[in-house]
Amino acid sequence: MSTSVQIKQLTMVQAITDGMKTMLEEDESVLVLGEDVGTNGGVFRATEGLIESFGEERVIDTPLAESGIMGTSIGLSVNGFKPIVEMQFLGFIYPAFNQIMTHASRMRQRSKGRFTCPIVIRAPYGAGVKAPEIHSDSSEAMFTHIPGLKVVVPSNAYDAKGLLIASVQDPDPVLFLEPMRCYRSTKVEVPENKYTVELGKAEYVKNGEDVTLLTWGAMVGDVMKAVAPLEEKLGITCDVIDLRTLYPLDKDTIEESVKKTGRVVIVHEAPESGGLNGDIISVINDTSFFYLKAPIQKVTGFDTPVPVYSLEQEYLPSMEKIQHAVKTTLSY
Repeated sequence: MSTSVQIKQLTMVQAITDGMKTMLEEDESVLVLGEDVGTNGGVFRATEGLIESFGEERVIDTPLAESGIMGTSIGLSVNGFKPIVEMQFLGFIYPAFNQIMTHASRMRQRSKGRFTCPIVIRAPYGAGVKAPEIHSDSSEAMFTHIPGLKVVVPSNAYDAKGLLIASVQDPDPVLFLEPMRCYRSTKVEVPENKYTVELGKAEYVKNGEDVTLLTWGAMVGDVMKAVAPLEEKLGITCDVIDLRTLYPLDKDTIEESVKKTGRVVIVHEAPESGGLNGDIISVINDTSFFYLKAPIQKVTGFDTPVPVYSLEQEYLPSMEKIQHAVKTTLSY
C-alpha cells in the first residue's frame, strides 16, 4: 500500500532546519557544531529546537574560534562522525581557511583513501540585508579553487533541504552557502520526508530560446524578476539556469543551453575580478564557443568590499543592470 508524501510550506531557513533534523534522526553519527547553535538556536535560528530534541552531546555550542571549530570537526570526521558546522557568516570563515584548505579538502588524497572528511560547513552569505562590515561577503570563488571541496548554494527552500541532505551524505567536505536574503523571503512546498537534490546538477528555472542567464543564490529571484517584463516587451524567451553547485559545475547543462540560445548573461553579486564568471566563460569557450552569437555579458558586484548598507543596493546587480545586459547581447 502506497503512503502519501506530506507537503509543508516552508521558508528556506525552516527547510534547512528540517534537513538537519532529518539527518540527526536518521544517523547518530551526525552532529551539529557552532557558535550559539544550541541554546540560542543559531544567529538566524536555523538550529532552533535541535538541542531540545537531540541533546547537547549532538548539538554543540562551541567557543568563538572558527579555526578551532573546523579543526575539531576534522578530527571528528576522520573518526566516524559527520559534523554539520555552522559559521555565523561566510565573512567569519577566514580564520578557518587554513584548516579547510590544507586538511579537510586533502584528507582523502593524503591518506590514500583511508580517511575522508564528511563535513558540511554551513555559512550564511551575501548582501542586501543591511548587515555590518564583513557580514555580507560573497567570496564563494575562493573556495571553488580548492580541489576536494564541493561548494553548494540553494536558492529556495525545496533545494535547500534536498541539497543539505545530499551534502551530509557526501563522503567529502561541502561548503553549503545560504543566501541570507532568501532565508525568509518566500515559502515553497517541501516534502516532510527525506529526499535529495543531486550535487553538481544545475536546474532550468525557466526554459527559453533567445538568451541564457546563468546565476545562483539570491540572484535567481532577481534574474526572474528582470526577465519577465523583458520577455513581454521584446517578445523573447530566456533560459534561466540556477547552477546550485558551484564546484563541480554542471558543464553539460551550461553547454546544452548555450548551444541552444547562442547568447549568455552571467549574474553574480561577488566582485567581477576572480569571480566565478571566469570559470563559467572558460567552460563555454571549451564546449560552445562557435555557437555564440554575441560576446558574453557579465553583471556582477564591484571590485570592492561590500559597502555600508546605505550604498548596498548600488553594489548589488540590479534589475536595470540585468535588463541592460540582456538587451546588449540581443542587439549585437
